[in-house]
Amino acid sequence: MFAHLSLPLLLLAFVAAGVAVWIAGIYLSNTTDVLSSRFGLGQALGGLLLLAIVTNLPELAITVSAALGGHLDIATGNILGGIAIQTVVLVLLDVFGLGRQDALTYRAASLVLVLEGLLVLAVLAVAVLGSQLPDTAIVARVPPAALLIFGLWVAGLWLVGKARKDLPWQALGTAPPGGRPEPKGTAKPKKDEKAQQKPGSTTQTILVFVAAAGVTLVAGVVLESSGDAIAGHLGMSGVLFGSTVLAAATSLPEVSTGLASIRLGDYQLAVSDIFGGNAFLPVLFLLASVISGQAVLPHAGKTDLYLTGLGMLLTCVYLFGLLFRPRRQVAGMGLDSLLVLVFYALGVVGLIVISGHH
Repeated sequence: MFAHLSLPLLLLAFVAAGVAVWIAGIYLSNTTDVLSSRFGLGQALGGLLLLAIVTNLPELAITVSAALGGHLDIATGNILGGIAIQTVVLVLLDVFGLGRQDALTYRAASLVLVLEGLLVLAVLAVAVLGSQLPDTAIVARVPPAALLIFGLWVAGLWLVGKARKDLPWQALGTAPPGGRPEPKGTAKPKKDEKAQQKPGSTTQTILVFVAAAGVTLVAGVVLESSGDAIAGHLGMSGVLFGSTVLAAATSLPEVSTGLASIRLGDYQLAVSDIFGGNAFLPVLFLLASVISGQAVLPHAGKTDLYLTGLGMLLTCVYLFGLLFRPRRQVAGMGLDSLLVLVFYALGVVGLIVISGHH
């Protein structure tokens, strides 16, 4: 569809799809808040689960499209390649969301977020292990590694939901006073109150949610298709383009929903959305395998595993930040965000080196 278009038209399609994803992401965030409140889903299901899935609809669309077409390498690269850049979204939220106030991890301090980050590391570790299994390791269109990832994700959601109610730590695992501008628990009631006061029936809200989800799905496919064509025109490595420009474009929903959460003072939800999305992405290996009838993980290439390791490294940096809560800012961001930015830049350099050897 996009292969025969000129470069200016491809760039126009790419930018238009990016804008559509951004705007749809804002509507998804707003309607998710309203629906979570009106149906009593709670923050765990409404935020960590529902919001994490809907903000990853572009990745879902690209994965399904690639699996249907038998392009298993594209499906694998899309799933594993986007996790690192989505973690870098926290840097943007730190810089543009908080500005010169405090570091994001200082404000969002919570052991629950540490558990969510550990869930990301767990599913990515299984993804690396599963990539080394033979592609014949599949039973009834279900590879064991992909099934284990799904099981870990479900168990992790249950543990995180349980941890939000009680943890055997002082103050339920929450940082001491001073870490947030308002007492714990005030942001969610404010969001619920605003959600109840918003005009429009629940049916109208659901329709807006579905429409925004549809726009995100279609725009995600346009981003992937036009992005590949642009990379071909520029002579740029598909892996490099996909893991940087394309991954950044498909991360726009996380940026818009994260900034919306920070404006409401809900710093934990902003971080939870990123960790939740990163933990959800590897679950798509199960869907891709069922659709294609093949074990997708063994098709992971050297660059895919490299980007997986980079994503795990960046997650570890933020986990240390959540535990030690550095308040000091450097260059307008937390020290952990600065380290993540430096590590990601070095990671891209390494990716260029690896791509040059293919």
